[in-house]
Amino acid sequence: MIGPLEGITVVSLEQAVAAPFATRQLADLGARVIKVERPGSGDFARQYDETVRGMSSHFVWLNRSKESIGLDLKSEHGRRVIHALVDRADVFVQNLAPGAADRLGLGAAQLRARHPGLVHASISGYGAGGPYTEKKAYDLLVQCEAGLVSVTGTPEDPAKVGISVADIAAGMYTYTGVLTALIRKGRTGEGATLEISMLEALAEWMGFPMYYARYGGTPPVRSGASHAAIAPYGPFDCAGGERVFLGIQNEREWVVFCEKILGRPELATDERFATNSLRVAHSGALRAEIVRVFRDLAAAEVIDRLEDAGIANARLRDMAGLVEHEQLAARDRWRQVGSPVGPLMALVPPVTMDGHEPVMAPIPAPGEHTERILAELGLEGTGAPA
Repeated sequence: MIGPLEGITVVSLEQAVAAPFATRQLADLGARVIKVERPGSGDFARQYDETVRGMSSHFVWLNRSKESIGLDLKSEHGRRVIHALVDRADVFVQNLAPGAADRLGLGAAQLRARHPGLVHASISGYGAGGPYTEKKAYDLLVQCEAGLVSVTGTPEDPAKVGISVADIAAGMYTYTGVLTALIRKGRTGEGATLEISMLEALAEWMGFPMYYARYGGTPPVRSGASHAAIAPYGPFDCAGGERVFLGIQNEREWVVFCEKILGRPELATDERFATNSLRVAHSGALRAEIVRVFRDLAAAEVIDRLEDAGIANARLRDMAGLVEHEQLAARDRWRQVGSPVGPLMALVPPVTMDGHEPVMAPIPAPGEHTERILAELGLEGTGAPA
């Protein structure tokens, strides 16, 4: 079976999360992704932790289906090899520190001068130009600069998002940007220079609170797992300390909720709760009315009632609950991938395409494919492999 990107070669000078997230998705679609790593130790994300049978959980997540070559890019041999690789590639991706790629002769202007059809993608924290160009950018720090931490958490304490959301946002825009550039290249033969900043990627995702604050005069309040502008929405206590999460999206659902779930149809027209804006303004009183009913019901019974009434709801699952989720099992979303420590579980990519099974090939050891790639290039024996 031919993958959608089979025949596309990606050379990625990548580390950490953003670039590896983008290129892993390209690899899952059949592109050949050659990951350039430091000789010996490899991508520093390999050392983040040892929780996956001695391997890093981040690395396992981000690096299946790739080939790893170990190169010292400060050596003449390393520079010769990477230029030979890029000369044969369709795409080059890098997320080194600002200016590092240019110093290595791997900037967009440098590489596209010799390879005009190349799609060259650079990921940075804040983008080139402006006072933040050289500023170090880690995920937490970009979450702060993008205003995400200001709207996340409880009224008392701000909180960062529990995943690397700035990195993931930048990786997603790199992935879609590369695909868009490849479509254009297929039509015109023209390569592309892509620039993606973590700040700008995450700022795009901040659209709701940004517009709410810019034109409403005040930012949305931090509301924990509730919603700053929709009510009722979020967690509600049931009998035995369990919680059910629910969301009401429109006035029709609000009427149904009052009648069928609360058994209080008069609340639908109560002057405190008659519109969503009023419910938000009187959220404390609204919560008290809901908990007054829920506190005598088991969470399972509340969920059954919500399901019967067509009201959106969820259980709060932990990571074990995600792994064991019956919907993922029913849809056959788990596979095994190879790795240096044996087979590991992995989720199928979220976009399914008829006639295509994602590649999901093994996770490489550091420099595992160095000798083979050097042989392909006719450069074996010209320097020490990883």
